[in-house]
Amino acid sequence: MGSSQQKARGIRIAIDRGGTFTDCVGNFNGEDVVIKLLSEDPANYSDAPLEGIRRIMSHFLKREIPRGEALDTAQIDSIRMGTTVATNALLERKGEKIAMVVTKGFGDCLVIGNQSRPKIFDLAIRKPEVLYSTVVEIDERVTLEDYAEDPARTATKSDVQAGTAEAKTTDLVMGLSGEAVRILERPRRDDIKTKLQMVYDGGIRSIAVCLMHAYTFPDHEALIGEVAREIGFEHISLSHELMPMIKLVSRATSVCADAYLTPAIKKYISGFQQGFAGGLGTQGVKQGQGDRGARCEFMQSDGGLVDVDKFTGLKAILSGPAGGVVGYAITSYDENTRIPVIGFDMGGTSTDVSRYGEGRYDHTFETTTAGVTIQSPQLDINTVAAGGGSRLFFKNGLFVVGPESAGAHPGPACYRKGGPATVTDANLYLGRLLPEFFPKIFGKNEDEGLDPEASKKVLQKLADQIHRETGKEMSIDEVAYGFLTVANEAMTRPIRSITEAKGHDSSKHRLATFGGAGGQHAVAIAESLGITQTLIHRYSSVLSAYGMALADVVDERQEPESKVWATQGSVMDELKSRMEVLKEKSRQALRDQGFEDSEIVFEEYLNMRYRGTESALMIIKPSKEDAAAVDGNDWDFGTAFVKHHRYEFGFTLDDRDIIVDDIRVRGIGKSFRYDEKTVDEQLKTVNRHDVAAEKKHSEAKVYFEGGRLDTPIYKLGDLDVGMVVKGPAMLADGTQTIVVTPKCTALVLETHVVIDIQKDGEKDKSLTASGEREVNPIMLSIFGHRFMAIAEQMGRALQKTSVSTNVKERLDFSCAIFDATGGLVANAPHLPVHLGSMSTCVRRQAEIWKGKLSKGDVIISNHPSYGGTHLPDITLLMPAFNEAGDKILFYAASRAHHADIGGITAGSMPPHSRELFQEGAAIKSEKLVSQGKFDEKRVTELLYKEPAQYPGCSGTRCLADNINDLRAQVSANQKGISLIENLIDEYGEETVQFYMVAIQNNAELQVRNLLKAVSKRFEGKELSAVDFMDDGSPIWLKISIDAEKGEAVFDFAGTGPEVYGNINAPEAVSYSAIIYTLRCMISEDIPLNQGCLKPITVKIPPKSLLSPSDNAAVVGGNVLTSQRVTDVIFKAFEACAASQGDCNNLTFGFGGNVTGEAEVKGFGYYETIAGGSGAGPTWEGTDGVHTHMTNTRITDSEVFERRYPVLLREFSIRKGSGGKGQHRGGDGVVRDIEFRIPVQVSILSERRVHRPYGMRGGEDAECGLNLWVRKVKKASWESSLRKLHGEGGEEAEEEEEERYINLGAKNSAPMKAGDRIIICTPGGGGWGKVGDDKVRREDRDPMEGWKKGSFAAREEAALQV
Repeated sequence: MGSSQQKARGIRIAIDRGGTFTDCVGNFNGEDVVIKLLSEDPANYSDAPLEGIRRIMSHFLKREIPRGEALDTAQIDSIRMGTTVATNALLERKGEKIAMVVTKGFGDCLVIGNQSRPKIFDLAIRKPEVLYSTVVEIDERVTLEDYAEDPARTATKSDVQAGTAEAKTTDLVMGLSGEAVRILERPRRDDIKTKLQMVYDGGIRSIAVCLMHAYTFPDHEALIGEVAREIGFEHISLSHELMPMIKLVSRATSVCADAYLTPAIKKYISGFQQGFAGGLGTQGVKQGQGDRGARCEFMQSDGGLVDVDKFTGLKAILSGPAGGVVGYAITSYDENTRIPVIGFDMGGTSTDVSRYGEGRYDHTFETTTAGVTIQSPQLDINTVAAGGGSRLFFKNGLFVVGPESAGAHPGPACYRKGGPATVTDANLYLGRLLPEFFPKIFGKNEDEGLDPEASKKVLQKLADQIHRETGKEMSIDEVAYGFLTVANEAMTRPIRSITEAKGHDSSKHRLATFGGAGGQHAVAIAESLGITQTLIHRYSSVLSAYGMALADVVDERQEPESKVWATQGSVMDELKSRMEVLKEKSRQALRDQGFEDSEIVFEEYLNMRYRGTESALMIIKPSKEDAAAVDGNDWDFGTAFVKHHRYEFGFTLDDRDIIVDDIRVRGIGKSFRYDEKTVDEQLKTVNRHDVAAEKKHSEAKVYFEGGRLDTPIYKLGDLDVGMVVKGPAMLADGTQTIVVTPKCTALVLETHVVIDIQKDGEKDKSLTASGEREVNPIMLSIFGHRFMAIAEQMGRALQKTSVSTNVKERLDFSCAIFDATGGLVANAPHLPVHLGSMSTCVRRQAEIWKGKLSKGDVIISNHPSYGGTHLPDITLLMPAFNEAGDKILFYAASRAHHADIGGITAGSMPPHSRELFQEGAAIKSEKLVSQGKFDEKRVTELLYKEPAQYPGCSGTRCLADNINDLRAQVSANQKGISLIENLIDEYGEETVQFYMVAIQNNAELQVRNLLKAVSKRFEGKELSAVDFMDDGSPIWLKISIDAEKGEAVFDFAGTGPEVYGNINAPEAVSYSAIIYTLRCMISEDIPLNQGCLKPITVKIPPKSLLSPSDNAAVVGGNVLTSQRVTDVIFKAFEACAASQGDCNNLTFGFGGNVTGEAEVKGFGYYETIAGGSGAGPTWEGTDGVHTHMTNTRITDSEVFERRYPVLLREFSIRKGSGGKGQHRGGDGVVRDIEFRIPVQVSILSERRVHRPYGMRGGEDAECGLNLWVRKVKKASWESSLRKLHGEGGEEAEEEEEERYINLGAKNSAPMKAGDRIIICTPGGGGWGKVGDDKVRREDRDPMEGWKKGSFAAREEAALQV
């Protein structure tokens, strides 16, 4: 385990307490001992870690210590532990009862969150429950004086600093981040005391405090903390102490998680400490207690250890998995060769993936675990996919693995508890798991091994089902192997995304695999990723515990900042001095834990971003070598940021300022040195020789691609260093089984088994052989994953290389691949309104350009008559040719919402447009790229010059962003094409084309089955419904279903005529609505493609508002009418009550280049606002969430005020706005914004007249309401009379009064400083009669327990299709 720089004394113990097993590694005088025991075994012991320590001490002290005897800490040097106590408390919601204290107006901030729904196709929307039991709103308010989008770049200064005595009486102070803070209302001490005393009297002892802008102005939070301590609260979490970073929602969730979990951890630790005679931790060592104190440290989520007394809930969530990352990072990475490593930790229920490269850990600052988004430095560990216990299904003609898991009870079928078919069963049946090496802990008396017969039985059932449903005869071997192949594909897809999203190439890594099930899948995963070498450590099954033993003690410090980076002048000196202060604090904390200055090193970071973007990057101080390569300045963070930005995002913004958001120091106390040779050093010197025949332990018939092979089995312990084992082979010991496939070789080193993987030439022909070509369900499932993965990776590329907030942050884009006819093959939508609507556009463009395109061409279009939705959504389309270059095989396309493309208002979403030209640039069909050359001149004409030629219109107000985003779209399309070309290289053109068609046929079949089932439910009756737009335009729908064929006609006859306004919806929008509603009602993961629409005939009356003329205004059709069409379809199917049926589009700003006027520099802002969702037969509606055709996020309240000249007065749930019923509809929200400078404000909304309908006796929801709060002069007859007589003169001040003015659904108003807009959004309708018994179905999301990792939020939308 390495040597210590401190004096060696006593036993060193490292423990990882996992969900199922607790792993312990003990070291004494150079000898290691490994113990694995069950985490829960109440019949034998009360606490697994204590039991592990007892066994280790008994072993080393050569005497059996009886259970229950206090363990003598004099014999122990140190205990290091990782624990799942916090994660389990979070999962089971068994933490402390807490209250959240927040600024008035924001009590619902965590209920609303970022307003998006976790799964876009779930009608029963489930958002994670909040952790607090009650909320206290405090009358206090501060805001930032300046705003980032200010074209004049004003920077206000004040001499008074936050946190000083003067700040208590001054209204303008400098915050900790260097930004000027205006104090609008100070909290009253007596008011705080009264409110908190009520909470205390209610039995709550732990509180979480998070106030607006407390990251930079902590004074008010500090006061609340002071009062809470006086009252006697036992645990007080203050957001500015935990994580002083901007973003109210993330900070509030984090502070709640800390208050919720820390008491549970403290309780656990105090119980743990009682098992020892002597003190634990720094205090124990310090207080002398003779030699009796033992160091005791816990692993934090950031991969550093912390003293037992400082371990808190917020830092504990990834405690266990973090040890594994440290373990493989230290044992598998070589500082000289610098080959990066992907960590693959496959357990029972899920698989954790991480990466270690460049000699340091990848940290992330926002992750989601058990539905709770935490803001705190954590290792970037992503839970990506199936584990050994993941269940196997054959659904809708496809092989499906997970996400449901068999858990520990009943566990897989082979555990002898009657469990279902799982990945473990498939491995066991194929001979890839060896029962003789598996602990005998199963059966009635817990003394039997795994049961291969049970596995055979459940797999036979699946084979029978496949035969019944497809007529295809498959052996159990083929079925089991098929499921493993699909499981590996499902795991590979996110791993590829995670590495490539950061700009890394997965094939240039090594794969370090650990965890119980890793060895069985390592080779297959590596092959899929193009990785040629896999490393398996000798302690791989207990690597998390081993990692704890090797880890360093860490002290993290961070402070907010707001300076513009500059290499010259005072900026760098100020940052340096702040960094030194943080380092000194950190040094002192580590000295307190017994470290000498010589053992302390620092990592110094600045969190930096370009002005106007939200994608901050944490930049480490350049190393001496990196600095020498530039100009020798090791404080040149700016150059390092630009380099890193280009690497991760593919571009730089040289004309923009670089902003420093945070200063961070990571103090590291080096405790143990790892002194084993690295893998690369061993590979250089190892003496290789083939394994001797007598080393073979036994032989078995193991299934590999194509059939069963005689496979030798070796015991790992019998193999000597340097032995080479050629595949096929199995290497095993009591804790792991390693599968070495044919064409691979395993080499045994001192520390690892290294498997070298030979590159495969081409795929096995049994899967791709042609002939009469029948669909192989395994291949169909794999291609389903592959096609979706391509669309997702295109989306990743687009999000990464785009510049605008709309694409990068709000994810308002969609990428897809199409067959040669323009039929949709796979689509990764973040917004349902983009679903399927691109197909119309691709088909149209394919016809126009037939025979005129060549390799490298890109077509641009956004016109509604050519398959567009509304003008800001610009589509780019690129053909892919065969090798000869004479035939188009398929198309890649991307559509993104551009923040501005000209027109009569900033943001190009005018509420009162009447003609198409008023909405901005309209492009029917143009070539944007010719044979790889981007035509920037033509783009400038199309977007900037042409729109400005119309009366009252401007060209685009952000041309540079448009061009950057268009380039990002081009690169996304190129990515899609190169990925499909790879697929063709792998499987052959004919096979890929064949499965492009097969996957569409599969979706078609599922829609036919749905229509047959619906017809049965309604006894063959025709379905019909009508609903109205606010202007009275009706949308009629009649659905006739042919039950025999499973076909339907959607007939919109009777729908109102085209409107002289902007709620006309291009035909493509109705197709999107139909695909979306069908997918929601099938409620299974089916491929979303052209096949969904094959059984459907859509009849749209010409000249209606759903089929507008060429020049009709359509901006509202995409965001408003699309929601109403969705409502009408669901109403006809009686699927659920209406949701808010609206996007509440709000835009404000100033500036532009209107014809005949001077250009004015300004800004534009656009947001859509949540409402209530409709209730259904088995669910209640959800409050404050985006529904149906949209799912964009809302800008965080603090970021909103930092970027724009606004004051957000309130953002809360609009209580009682949902319809009553057996199941209640969700409530809308109230958003109250005050403007601090004059701006033009526009609102484009619906459901301000016609209420969202209830269903089956449920009540309708409340309509929305848009109010303008403005000051108007108070008129009275006396003042009018005085004026008439010329009395009173100028000095007679006219009184003003506040008026609430209804803006109606669609309006634009010039608002002055101090004016407000209050948007009250509609609720969702109720279901069933009030008073009827509820029929709620509480389905737990099988993925809820996953440590989702940093990509969670972004991944959610893409991974559910």
